[in-house]
Amino acid sequence: MKNLKEKLFLTIGEINERIITIRRDLHAHPELSGQEEHTKYLVKGILEVSGYQIKESNKHFGLIADLMVDENAKTVAIRADMDALPIQEQTGKPYASREKGIMHACGHDSHTAIALGTAIAIAAHKEELPGNLRFIFQPSEESKEGGSVEMIEEGALEGVSAIFGLHAYPYLNSGEIGYKYGVMMASADVFSIEIFGKSAHGARPHEGVDAILVTSMIVNSLNHIVSRMIDPLHPAVISLGTIEGGKASNIICDHVLLKGTVRTINEEIRNNIPQMMEASIEGISKSMGAKYKFDYEFGQPELINHEKIVNIIVDEAEKIIGKEKCIDLIDPVMGGEDFSEYLKLVPGAFFRLGTCDEEKKTCVPQHNSRFDVDDDALQVGMKIMGASALQFLIQSNSLYKKEHDA
Repeated sequence: MKNLKEKLFLTIGEINERIITIRRDLHAHPELSGQEEHTKYLVKGILEVSGYQIKESNKHFGLIADLMVDENAKTVAIRADMDALPIQEQTGKPYASREKGIMHACGHDSHTAIALGTAIAIAAHKEELPGNLRFIFQPSEESKEGGSVEMIEEGALEGVSAIFGLHAYPYLNSGEIGYKYGVMMASADVFSIEIFGKSAHGARPHEGVDAILVTSMIVNSLNHIVSRMIDPLHPAVISLGTIEGGKASNIICDHVLLKGTVRTINEEIRNNIPQMMEASIEGISKSMGAKYKFDYEFGQPELINHEKIVNIIVDEAEKIIGKEKCIDLIDPVMGGEDFSEYLKLVPGAFFRLGTCDEEKKTCVPQHNSRFDVDDDALQVGMKIMGASALQFLIQSNSLYKKEHDA
């Protein structure tokens, strides 16, 4: 008699073409953060037919889907984000976005499809499950605030003992995965700086306070913080993304607005950077006779994987795709991901799903107008995600471990 995981893999194989079709439908109908209505109702309808209990919100388009087999057993969660980006797609694929200026350029369509396929396959074997499953379909990952906090506030992690997540990754080949112990991704904060000067005629700069000159000095100074004030063994990034100011070529500018982001993988450094920045901004502004306003907003924290959960993912993946295709990423990246909010509260782990296939042109970086995912990676994602969730439940259920071959 086949064990539960073998049965799960057979079911995944049987539904794989259906999941590819769903992924392509999602890709053709992308929705921005906070607007994921089509995606939500597509997911909801399929999960209801599969026997899941659905919890909705009246504040957003996220949903929680539970498959409960035993109230006394552990519950493991799988999370998928659903939102797209404001980018005009240029892939030329037959399932390319039909929405002007919107596309799935970060793979969230594949995340949703993989979670949905995993949910369908697991539900087909409900009577044999060693515990409960929760699927969290999250909106607004791409927004500044992130959608995970709202999901948590509305009970997404209540009763959950562990959580799993993944992300499409064009820097690994399709059929490979990347894993990371400890800190995997950076915190992601945002800031704005306003400089208030005094306008004057461009021919008489001494009569004004040049906000552009003050700004240029501040930009230069901020870029020295990382290189001269932070331990080089602890990576950090301060990047300015926009500068707006000035009205005419012959007028001394009296107002400039700057916006940017800060990324760190060390909480102490993260907490110190705003003070370092403001000290620089204040000193330069005061010396030049300008005034300033500095706003700093802490965003998602560092994404820190839990060792036990990473071990489960690696063990299961090695059985499915082979040890040589499981890549230890070793170094963290400075990108942010609001899956980190879940990991602050329950054990869990996030892994990278390789989606690169040169012939299929799916090796383009994320947030690019030509980005796409290799559909062959979906089945790999479903198998590893499903097997990992089941293995956690098996390990958490000693009675089940004695009666079944894990």
